[in-house]
Amino acid sequence: MKKEKKIRQERGKGKKGGRRMPPQYTGKVQMTRDGFIFVIVGGEEEDIYVKAAKTRHALNGDVVRVAVTRPGGKGSRREGEVVEILERSKAPFVGYMHYVGAQAWVLMQSRFMPYDIQVDAEQARAMGAEPGMKVAAVVDDWPRADFGPSGHLTDVLGVPGDNDTEMHAILAEFNLPYRFSSEVENAADKISDVIGDEELKGRRDYRDTLTFTIDPADAKDFDDALSFRRLQNGNYEVGVHIADVSWYVRPGGEVDREARDRGTSVYLVDRTVPMLPEKLCNKLCSLRQDEEKLTFSTVFEIGPKGAVKSRWIGRTVIRSDARLAYEQAQEVIDNPPAPENRTPLEDAILTLNSLAGVLRAARFRAGAVNFDRPEMKVEVDAAGKPLRVYQKIAREANNLIEEFMLLSNRTVAEFVATGGKMNGVPFKNAKTFVYRIHGEPNYEKLESLRGFASNFGYKMEEAGSGKAAAAALRELLASAKGKAEYEAFENIALRCMAKAVYSTDNIGHYGLAFKFYTHFTSPIRRYPDLLVHRLLFSYLGGGASAEKGHLEKECEYATQREMVAADAERTSIKYKLVEFMQDKVGQEFDGAVSGLTEWGLYVELDDTHIEGMVPLREIASDFYEFDASRYKVVGRRTRKEFRLGDRVRIRVKNANLEARLLDYELIEEDGAAEPSSLDADKTHSEPSGRKGSRRNGASAGRKPRRAAAKK
Repeated sequence: MKKEKKIRQERGKGKKGGRRMPPQYTGKVQMTRDGFIFVIVGGEEEDIYVKAAKTRHALNGDVVRVAVTRPGGKGSRREGEVVEILERSKAPFVGYMHYVGAQAWVLMQSRFMPYDIQVDAEQARAMGAEPGMKVAAVVDDWPRADFGPSGHLTDVLGVPGDNDTEMHAILAEFNLPYRFSSEVENAADKISDVIGDEELKGRRDYRDTLTFTIDPADAKDFDDALSFRRLQNGNYEVGVHIADVSWYVRPGGEVDREARDRGTSVYLVDRTVPMLPEKLCNKLCSLRQDEEKLTFSTVFEIGPKGAVKSRWIGRTVIRSDARLAYEQAQEVIDNPPAPENRTPLEDAILTLNSLAGVLRAARFRAGAVNFDRPEMKVEVDAAGKPLRVYQKIAREANNLIEEFMLLSNRTVAEFVATGGKMNGVPFKNAKTFVYRIHGEPNYEKLESLRGFASNFGYKMEEAGSGKAAAAALRELLASAKGKAEYEAFENIALRCMAKAVYSTDNIGHYGLAFKFYTHFTSPIRRYPDLLVHRLLFSYLGGGASAEKGHLEKECEYATQREMVAADAERTSIKYKLVEFMQDKVGQEFDGAVSGLTEWGLYVELDDTHIEGMVPLREIASDFYEFDASRYKVVGRRTRKEFRLGDRVRIRVKNANLEARLLDYELIEEDGAAEPSSLDADKTHSEPSGRKGSRRNGASAGRKPRRAAAKK
């Protein structure tokens, strides 16, 4: 960390070289509603707590240098004070427009911003910001002598409560765009859609080979397709064809710069915010049925038992014969026609499904880790109102597509990393590349899981490393499947896992049990895939290796954009879940304890898995305390305990849409009413607001709130 200048050790003046000064770290600020902050240092370092009086006016998202003033340990947290604000966050804060005479303010109701922002009233009125409207503002300055921050408006979002306003507010909160500039749209419109001799030069022609797409029923862009044909030797030729976005989006152009800035498409509950303009993502680069399309492909010869006999990588042209929804493909798998009555498409689906099963089994034998987490979906109407919450169940048709995408991604990474000959061009393994890597889990945390599981009577093998740890995890989860403690084990196991990131340094992908892995199959929606396509095309043509330093920075940026998009997506889900529960305040439901903290029990409802919090201070029967070492909550007088997975009954107490938080009340007496129907299938939601204050935001009609004067 000293080499990376994230920490430094200073010496002050004094006897014998002086006393040692406290260590200093560089990190990002996570602020709370009450004004104190945590500085996120990263790596294995513990976050540093800073009191509100010692923040030096640092705000959420700022990069700061912080000095540790209390080391922590033995149950106490590390504390520090901000020494310097290195970089102000460019992300806007969302609030309500308020005018006081000639002055204008943006009133905050954010869990991460306790201070209102003064803005230029003339500019605000010129932008059409009416009193009470939701707006986005960036902090420009906060001199030490001033009582509060000042800034400027970046957007007028609209009337509070309107669905578009709230979704745009979430995008603004994460500094994500929701429209393309006219310059980018015009640049996209100028891209030619002609496929002539120049476009076909050097491409393999698969237009006469059976080709099809399988996607969700409501998909609008189709960036991958499969082709299939039987070979005379009894093997199969399987092609994985990916939209050749790199042919249309050239480096350094207007569209490319915008795509790079966005990094990824963003999928909110009710809309997609694409990485590329519509002409590209829904037209030119979408592998639509009965249209000729330019593609970049991996083509395999596979034996009847799933062994890959040969591979080929290169640019192609295809013509999709069919556009299938997952449900249509699943219908063929569930009700296979007799062999003599099968159409070529049905034969392809059934054969590919069989091969996918072989590939999937091989992955798990190699040590792949699979968390059976339900994928939650919120169905909304045309106005964005949530109608129901349901679990999206992945079946064989989903796995069919997944396995061949994984095979394609792995093959591309392995080819670049190990070399060989492709298209007649000798290839050495000295090329710099973009890998998708996933490190091994935290084995100390796995040991904690082993101890936790023993409290329930489970014997988990010692984690060891690599495949042994994966096997121990799989065996534990399999033995707990269907029992109350299963989700508790799975939640803790997930916290043990490293995060997958992009990097030029390949360490393999632990979760998938692949030595080599990249992202090649979604260049319409992920910028790293577009980088991979460009590098691959260059290397296949004998091009020189890319400059590692620049490419590593691109990997770090892509990882950061992916994380921001994921946070925005989760936030939109939380918003719709709270909105879904608003008319259920006062109703009672059964659930299970899904999380424990020093301030509350988190409970997931049985019918929907929607999560809310029961504050410990509001449990009437006793004074409850959190025992972190045994991960349980214990009553001081009664010694009653609450553990993960415990069955409880709750009443919905409050649904705070602005803060996206749900408060539950624990029902301790017997004979409660029957649970209410939520008109919902099984689902799972991310925890809502586990950090920070639970205090509700103030109304838009209050006076501006300034920071207290500091002595």
